[in-house]
Amino acid sequence: MSVVDEPLYPIAVLIDELKNDDIQLRLKSIRRLSTIARALGEERTRKELIPLLSENNDDDDEVLLTMAEELGVFIPYVGGVEHAHVLLPPLETLCTVEETCVRDKAVESLCRIGSQMKESDLVDWFIPLVKRLAAGEWFTARVSACGLFHIAYPSASDMLKTELHSIYSQLCQDDMPMVRRSAASNLGKFAATVEPAHLKTDIMSIFEDLTQDDQDSVRLLAVEGCAALGKLLEPQDCIAHILPVIVNFSQDKSWRVRHMVANQLCKLCEAMGPEPTRTDLVPAYVRLLRDNEAEVRIAAAGKVTKFCCILNPELAIQHILPCVKELSSDSSQHVRSALASVIMEMAPVLGKDATIEQLLPIFLSLLKDDFPDVRLNIISKLDQVNPVIGIDLLSQSLLPAIVELAEDRHWRVRLAIIEYIPLLASQLGVGFFDDKLGALCMQWLQDKVYSIRDAAANNLKRLTEEFGSEWAMQHVIPQVLEMSNNPQYLYRMTILRAVSLLASVMGSEITCSKLLPLLIIASKDRVPNIKFNVAKILMSLIPIVDQSVVEKTIRPCLVELSEDPDVDVRFFANQAIQAI
Repeated sequence: MSVVDEPLYPIAVLIDELKNDDIQLRLKSIRRLSTIARALGEERTRKELIPLLSENNDDDDEVLLTMAEELGVFIPYVGGVEHAHVLLPPLETLCTVEETCVRDKAVESLCRIGSQMKESDLVDWFIPLVKRLAAGEWFTARVSACGLFHIAYPSASDMLKTELHSIYSQLCQDDMPMVRRSAASNLGKFAATVEPAHLKTDIMSIFEDLTQDDQDSVRLLAVEGCAALGKLLEPQDCIAHILPVIVNFSQDKSWRVRHMVANQLCKLCEAMGPEPTRTDLVPAYVRLLRDNEAEVRIAAAGKVTKFCCILNPELAIQHILPCVKELSSDSSQHVRSALASVIMEMAPVLGKDATIEQLLPIFLSLLKDDFPDVRLNIISKLDQVNPVIGIDLLSQSLLPAIVELAEDRHWRVRLAIIEYIPLLASQLGVGFFDDKLGALCMQWLQDKVYSIRDAAANNLKRLTEEFGSEWAMQHVIPQVLEMSNNPQYLYRMTILRAVSLLASVMGSEITCSKLLPLLIIASKDRVPNIKFNVAKILMSLIPIVDQSVVEKTIRPCLVELSEDPDVDVRFFANQAIQAI
């Protein structure tokens, strides 16, 4: 190829690959747009590459999505901000395609480019684009237009701003629910750019229309608008315009709208302030906690602690706790599970007396729930309660339930208990721990589920770190040595795992005197899996023990294993020998 033709080569390859039948080649070509643009130079990119991409709008969705993403960061390749407007036509085309994720990415890229454009360019190029999309015959263009107003509006003249208000208002009354949905979800962003005077009139008028929409999918997006507008309005306007809407939405005929209110209520309370929260939003929240639909109760139950944090403890005890008691015996296991995941965090909010009197019985009933996820959620948050009620009361009331759950038929519940044990141990102290929980920790090493056995081995290491090696010598090592003779090889494997973990915290002396002899015996096991695990553990002991022990004990054992009939045993033994 001649030198003259060389600059044409990248664009020729791109054209070929963009029209190739193989989608992977087309994708590869689109992902290399920046490289091709650099090769072409800024002017040829503007004049040749971008027009080519504008025509290429009927490709596979994956290719179009990648194109929309690439164009969002393309300003440097077209000559900087002065020429950013040349990127708008291909993105405008992508804003009209049928696939939602392509449109969303194109809108995101347009917003990124628009936020960097000069004000004059926004007026000349960006605002006309928004108006064209908003007047699009096909609903997809109008959906995309809604996400661009917050970029276009600040640069517009007063006359244009009035026109943009009017266009947005029309979009909120569009025949297509999808367009109204998009207008509702973007209202908060648009409102944040509008002047306070217009906010109270034009935007609130648009908002009221959306709140009375006959489609629940539009109304539930208007709920999000309540929180966004609440932060922008003065407190008295907020109470006058937003509060009645929230209260009505909390009693909406559609459960989806009520579900959204339950999810957003804490944000709405922050926007409203303490007094409206106490008088209007607490009763609304209580209604949601007692809603007929389980999905609404799930959403409301999941926010119960956050909501109580906003209130003072007296209000929470008076209004919210009775509902919490009802929810703890709700007919839906998912409601109880949602409550269990947050209820423990209420203890610090309500204080010691209310926790002992009111919450503790609820904790105990949820710990005995038939549904394993409920028990699991309570166990995983037990540490929230300890500082509030004190360890004595915890050990009297919750510990019996914990011990019972240590043998739960669902392994995930047993696993959660094991993971909680070191924390419990540090708070109970060594004497109480040995008396109540010591035997359980050894029992888990012989569980039928591997994850439990593995967690039990890790648990022994963490307990040794907490109580010291002398405690382990007395309570752990003798039982580990005894279990090493178990006829089931999987249990012997667990003991090896425990030995490797304990060696790292027990120190050289105990490792050499107690743990190393166990490994030497295990190296003669009839099961190859045991033997190659011994080789791996011996390799991990090399940095821990003295060099003399390595030469006298570890090396001869590894040499013997390196001559084993099993190929895996030989491999790991040789690997360990090389590490000496």
